[in-house]
Amino acid sequence: MTFVRSTLAIWSIVGALSSYTTAQLTPGHASAPAPTLHKTVQIEGLDIFYREAGPEDAPAILLLHGFPTSSHMFRNLIPALSDRYHVVAPDYPGYGNSSMPSVTEFDYSFDRFAEIIEKLTVRLGLKRYSLYVMDYGAPVGFRLAAKHPNRVEALIIQNGNAYVEGIDNDFWEPIKAYWKDRAAFDEGLDNDWWKNVKAAYKKPSMSNEEALRFLLTIGATQWQYTNGARNREAISPDNWHVDQRLLDRPGNQAIQLQMFYDYGSNPPLYPEWQAYFRKHQPPTLVVWGKNDEIFPVEGAYPYKRDLKNIEFHRLDTGHFALEEDGQLIADYIRRFLSKNVKHRQPGEAQGEESRQNEVAAECRRESGFGGRFPEVENNP
Repeated sequence: MTFVRSTLAIWSIVGALSSYTTAQLTPGHASAPAPTLHKTVQIEGLDIFYREAGPEDAPAILLLHGFPTSSHMFRNLIPALSDRYHVVAPDYPGYGNSSMPSVTEFDYSFDRFAEIIEKLTVRLGLKRYSLYVMDYGAPVGFRLAAKHPNRVEALIIQNGNAYVEGIDNDFWEPIKAYWKDRAAFDEGLDNDWWKNVKAAYKKPSMSNEEALRFLLTIGATQWQYTNGARNREAISPDNWHVDQRLLDRPGNQAIQLQMFYDYGSNPPLYPEWQAYFRKHQPPTLVVWGKNDEIFPVEGAYPYKRDLKNIEFHRLDTGHFALEEDGQLIADYIRRFLSKNVKHRQPGEAQGEESRQNEVAAECRRESGFGGRFPEVENNP
């Protein structure tokens, strides 16, 4: 009996080792995730917080968050990718755990966010990376991509806009008026979406800024997470409570209003970003919550006009698609990148040596720092 038990034990170990080896060699198979580390680095005198996980010599993925959240939105995606990829998710100034200088102390703009994130990538040695862009992350990421196209290995676009079709809806009307005049009064507020806001405030008329402040309330934050979701009970309330606590910090509303205003700097750049898509043709995965009322699915389709190597998925969920379809999105990412981004072996440099040296020199000059899947919609 002792011999039988020993033999069974040995075969159990052999079976486990065999399964482990198979898992390690199977492309896209998720083995044990690397621990997520929570780090802070100083950039231009600001504490920039970021989450990081995965082997540093693996292909990198830079995750860029949206409004009103932070890298917290990627807390579950990171471990779903970090066994195979080097994943970095920063917080912009004024968001999450990064420094929050006042609007008089820092130029809150998408240009400045892109500059800060670029300097972070240089500091961390991210010479090439795939970009995951969502909401505010899209104008930040597309600035980086258009400026340094050779650094971007692939795009992962989730409810992030680069076309006028994506902001041609009721939600954006008073925001567009705010871009033209921050003192605008009752401009773009008579459509069905904003009539509900005025009714809630019991005001037949109101300034655009007062109306936009509604987007900074707990009710609006919760709505962003739950609107369009298949099952609202699947969305953790921790999301809006974490975000709202940060939005309610003294001085943060002024930051958010400034960012609403500066979003007007993005549409004039759409032609430049679209030209980048057409010229450089980065492999692109689109995963879009089709029930999003902020960036509706009409903003997703135009990517097909400009990109040839594109995998396109409409998901039956809302704005924060990761909350309801996080594992599905992770699976799409793993499959897509395994086909489109070379998986470097441990110790292998990122990209070709000549290109790496060229990019590294450029970084120094600029910064001063010496399963089964649903069908893929690939056709318009």
